[in-house]
Amino acid sequence: MHPFCDFIRLLRLNVSIYHNAKVCGAWHLKAHNLGATCFHIVTLGECLLSIPGHLEKTVLKAGDLVIFPREFAHAMEPIRVDEMTSRVPQCHVAYGDSRLGTGLLCGEVRLFHLYRDQLLDALPAYLLIRNDERAPWLAALTGLIVAESQRTDTAPPVISSVVIDRLSELLFTYALRDHLSQTEQPLGFLGLYAHPQLSKAIAAVHANPAYRWGLESLAQLSGMSRTRFAEHFKAVSGWTLNQYLTWWRMQLAWEQLHAGQKVQVVAEAVGYQSEAAFSRVFSKQFGVSAGQVRRGEVVVA
Repeated sequence: MHPFCDFIRLLRLNVSIYHNAKVCGAWHLKAHNLGATCFHIVTLGECLLSIPGHLEKTVLKAGDLVIFPREFAHAMEPIRVDEMTSRVPQCHVAYGDSRLGTGLLCGEVRLFHLYRDQLLDALPAYLLIRNDERAPWLAALTGLIVAESQRTDTAPPVISSVVIDRLSELLFTYALRDHLSQTEQPLGFLGLYAHPQLSKAIAAVHANPAYRWGLESLAQLSGMSRTRFAEHFKAVSGWTLNQYLTWWRMQLAWEQLHAGQKVQVVAEAVGYQSEAAFSRVFSKQFGVSAGQVRRGEVVVA
């Protein structure tokens, strides 16, 4: 899993919670922001989730988590609406309120990285993670989120909000890790990180990006012949080895330039002896110059 962790470190996650309360009455929640990366977690009680064209109505229980890499039409509603409940309009109340309802935490995730689309494209339409023994981290994080949501002491509300946002970032990161470890064949470059042999080569590249890696050395690390390694690499990721090497080095270069490192220093750190050669590859990869990034003239929205 180390190569995946290296990639996650490059993603600057920011979570904004747009709903964290108990919903009561004849409530019905729909998609919040189509196309955005979002998640819902049931913090109290249970409800129904339906995703037209993907998932018939299914029960979500406390602790269950659903993530939409790119939000599309879906709905959440009570499991049962009796005659008395149907007369009560939808209302949002604090967790401590005595009225029956379902606790929901809903958030939007922003990934501040130029290649965030490559990650999102490698994920399924939605991730549904049940709160069971296969995801022990989920109950622990849900418990912390609920506890923070129910605080009644003198802690400033803004601090609790920040804590909940950070816990939600962990939810998202854990969910990605679980998807990678439990999916038989992840798509795109995620497949390289999950592959038992190819991931050894990727880990070596990440550990020493400036080294002049070639098919021979990386194939040996993976326990494959050169031909088999090259074929597997392309079949799993859709990329050649050289495409991945360039892509990864440029990711590292962007981060270092963004932090203010000199272009020559960054070029050497990612394996280029010539600053001019590095600058050409960087400009081709990103459509902006290394100097522009270093000077803070490029903003990733």
